[in-house]
Amino acid sequence: MLRDCTDYRDIFLNDRPLMDARAPVEFHKGAFPGAVNLPLMNDLERQKIGTCYKQHGQQAAIELGHRLVSGTVKAERIEAWAEFARAHPDGYLYCFRGGLRSQITQQWLRSEAGIDYPRIGGGYKALRTFLIDTLEQAVTECDFVLLGGMTGTGKTELLVQLRNSLDLEGHANHRGSSFGKRATGQPSNIDFENRLAIDILKKRDAGIGQFVLEDESRVVGSCALPLPLYQGMQHYPMVWLEDSFEERVQRILGDYVVDLSAEFSAVHGERGFELFSQRLLESLNNVQKRLGGERHRRMLSLMEDALAEQGRSGSVDLHRGWIEGLLREYYDPMYVFQREKKGARIEFAGEREAVAEYLRERLNRKR
Repeated sequence: MLRDCTDYRDIFLNDRPLMDARAPVEFHKGAFPGAVNLPLMNDLERQKIGTCYKQHGQQAAIELGHRLVSGTVKAERIEAWAEFARAHPDGYLYCFRGGLRSQITQQWLRSEAGIDYPRIGGGYKALRTFLIDTLEQAVTECDFVLLGGMTGTGKTELLVQLRNSLDLEGHANHRGSSFGKRATGQPSNIDFENRLAIDILKKRDAGIGQFVLEDESRVVGSCALPLPLYQGMQHYPMVWLEDSFEERVQRILGDYVVDLSAEFSAVHGERGFELFSQRLLESLNNVQKRLGGERHRRMLSLMEDALAEQGRSGSVDLHRGWIEGLLREYYDPMYVFQREKKGARIEFAGEREAVAEYLRERLNRKR
């Protein structure tokens, strides 16, 4: 008889394959990196069984479930589970609480496909609780330092060079500003938290006890930072990254125009440039109230001209106009205010190499 696995640490440290037997609606609300949704019941079946359970009790619900998932439907689902199990002999299956659904899935795999496949004790809920605890323990036990700097200084570029960094924007698939949406969507908030917690778990297992992360607002696009972490970020020491205005303009042009346009084309094909243009204009309109009518109209005119020229010739040089305007008149004044407000927490400021060296030395001092 197979025992339930409750070594959640091993599961996440070693990226064990996971078969999620919950309904699709549950899976899309939150899951784990690499998990595959092979449900015992689809959403409609789950709804019917839930109604039956409330009205007639557990036994009637179980009997209805066996009627709904029978014949060809049952055979197809068992075959999908068997394919997964054969392809991933080191994996596990689970449902929400490690209860009836995963038990039935496990039993049918054994009786119909001859495969003994282990399941996770406590299911999704236990795995999720483990990750929440992992993150909260790190906030309590570890040392954190924030990386700040004006828009376009390349904070993310620097972060990914550090072995003790936490890339919040990477986990959220968003660049963190009003212009930060990518061509691909963001994860659910639960998925974002799970990815972040697993990143922390793996780094702590590697002996890292100090983390560098970008100074972010409470939300990165649609993903909200875990509250304990965000609360800590209001007090953590800071390092400030500096760069010239010209370099910042060039970096923003590369990230938000050249790379983003290429990303939209790769994802959407022929409609890529049209959708990229819509996204850029939408992003500018999102800050219309904060810009004010006159500035918004002026930036909009520059952006429309730049997009028209890019569409005609492929040249992106005209985009510098609205980028420079937004930096000088909107983003830089906000960041100057933020730097003054947080000045007492800034323990070092400099350009890329100096900041990188300082952060590496800081990590060595704390070990």
